[in-house]
Amino acid sequence: MGEGFVGSLRTHVLFMRPFAITSLLTSLAFLAQAEIKLPSIIGDNMVLQQKQANPIWGWDTPGAEVTVKFAGQTKTAKAGADGKWTVKLDAVPANAQPATISIQGTTAKEVKNVLVGEVWVCSGQSNMQWSVNGCWDADLEMATAKYPNIRLISVPQIGTQEPQQDFKGAWKECSPETVGPFTAVGYFYGRILHRMLDVPVGLINNAWGGSAAEAWVRRDVLENDARFKGLMADWVQREKDLETDKVRQDHEKAMADWNAKKDEADKAKQPFATRPPKGPQEILKGNARPGNIYNGVLLPTIGYGIKGVIWYQGETNAGRGYEYSYLFPLMIEHWRQEWKQGDFPFYWVQLADFMGEVSTPEESSWAELRESQTKTQAAIKNGGQAVIIDLGDSNDIHPKNKRDVAERLARHALVNDYGFKLPSRSPEYKSVAIEGSKAVVTLDNFGSSLRTVDVSEVKGFAICGEDRKWVWATAKIIGRDKVEVSAAEVAKPVAVRYAWANNPVCNLYSVDGLPVTPFRTDDFPMTTKPKE
Repeated sequence: MGEGFVGSLRTHVLFMRPFAITSLLTSLAFLAQAEIKLPSIIGDNMVLQQKQANPIWGWDTPGAEVTVKFAGQTKTAKAGADGKWTVKLDAVPANAQPATISIQGTTAKEVKNVLVGEVWVCSGQSNMQWSVNGCWDADLEMATAKYPNIRLISVPQIGTQEPQQDFKGAWKECSPETVGPFTAVGYFYGRILHRMLDVPVGLINNAWGGSAAEAWVRRDVLENDARFKGLMADWVQREKDLETDKVRQDHEKAMADWNAKKDEADKAKQPFATRPPKGPQEILKGNARPGNIYNGVLLPTIGYGIKGVIWYQGETNAGRGYEYSYLFPLMIEHWRQEWKQGDFPFYWVQLADFMGEVSTPEESSWAELRESQTKTQAAIKNGGQAVIIDLGDSNDIHPKNKRDVAERLARHALVNDYGFKLPSRSPEYKSVAIEGSKAVVTLDNFGSSLRTVDVSEVKGFAICGEDRKWVWATAKIIGRDKVEVSAAEVAKPVAVRYAWANNPVCNLYSVDGLPVTPFRTDDFPMTTKPKE
C-alpha cells in the first residue's frame, strides 16, 4: 500500500466513530502483508449448507480482484477499502465427496476437503458447552464417534466490546480423537441428523458456560429498546465502578488473602478448591456484559451459511424470568436480522429440573423462566422447545444425560425442516374449565394422548382458590387430552398449576414419551417482574 493511501486513511480515521474505527483497524490487521487471507470459519474440512447460496469472504489488498471457483462455478469480487471481499456461491445439493474451493487474489488459496450438507450452530451456556467426555457413557460415545462426514468447529470464549472479525479455530473431522471436548448436545444432535438424512453435517460450537442472554445481543440494540433501560443503566454504573482505584485496591487485597489461604493449604498438604476472586477486568471481559459475546464469539461467524440454531441457556437469567419473555425473542430476531438469511429455524431446550424438592407448592423463578421460554414459541416463527423437566439432576446443574436432550431437539428439526412424520412437541396447556369444586384442564397433545409414568397416580398438580393459597391437588386423566384436578381444601378453585417448581415431582407424558410442558392457568403477577 502506498503512502498516499495510508495518509488518506489516517485522515479518514480522524472522523470515524469508535465502532467503525475498531472494525477498520481489525480489518487492516489482515492486510499487513499483501496476500489473501480467510477467516477461520472458512477453511479445510468445512461444510457448506446445501440448497442455499453460501457467502465466502476474506481479505486482500484494497481494490484487488478476487476469483472463487467451486463445483463448476466462478465468482468474482473486488476487495473494498478495508480489504474485505465477499462472493456468494450458488446453491448446490448435498455432497459427501470432498471438494476444493480455489481462491485467487493477490495470492492463491485452496480450501480442501469441503463437503455440502446441513450446518447448525450449537449455542448457549454450560449445558450446551458440556462436552462429550463429560456425559454418561463417554467412553463408549467417544470410541464409536467415527463419523468423518460430521465436521466440528469451536469458537473460543472472547468477551469484548470491540467487534471481532475472526477467531482462532479450525474445522475437524469427527473422530474418537476430536469429539471429546465438543458439545455433547451438539454432537448427539448432529449425529441424529447425519443418520436420518444421510448427508454431511457441520456443527459450529460457540457455547459459553454461565453466559447471560444479553451478552449475546449487540449492545446498541439493547440501548435503543426502552424495555432494557434499567438493565443498561445498571451496567453503565457497574462499568464506572469497576474502573475506580478503590475497586482495584479491593481486588488486590482479596487476591492477597486468597494467596495466603492457598499457601496455608499447600503447606498443610490439604486440598484447596476455592477459586481466586474475579478482578474488574475479568468482569468487563466476561460472559454477562451486554454485547460481549456477540462481539467476541458470534460476530466472526455471522453470515456463514447455516440451516439453523440449537440453544440451551437460561440458568443465568432464571432470576429475571419476566424479562426473558421479551429478551429471548428479541435475541432470536436480532440474530436472524444480522445473519440476513431469513427466519432460519431456532430450537431451544427448556430449563431442566434442579435443586431440592419442596414440601408445599410455592413460587419459583425457574418455573417463570420456563414459562417465558414456552411463550417464545408463539412470539417467533420457526421455533420449537425441547421440554426436559424429567432429565435434570437435583444436585447437579449439569445433568449428564445429553443424548435424550439432543433427541428431543432433533425431533423438531426432523419434522419441521426435513419432512419426517414423528411426534415432536410436548403437550401444552390449552384451557381450563371450573366445574364446582373441580377444574378440568384441557391440553393440546398435538395428535397424541396422555399417560403417566412410574406410577398410575398423576403427580405434579397444585390448585388454589380465591385466597391464592396453593395446595397439592389430586388429579386424574379423564380423556385423551383432559385432566381433572381437585383438592379437599379448595371448595371453589380459581387456578391450577403443573410442574411449577424449580425441581417438580411430575409424571404426566404423551404416550409418545414427551413430558407435558410445565404450565399455570393463572395470570398472577410474576415474582421476577421488576418493581416499578
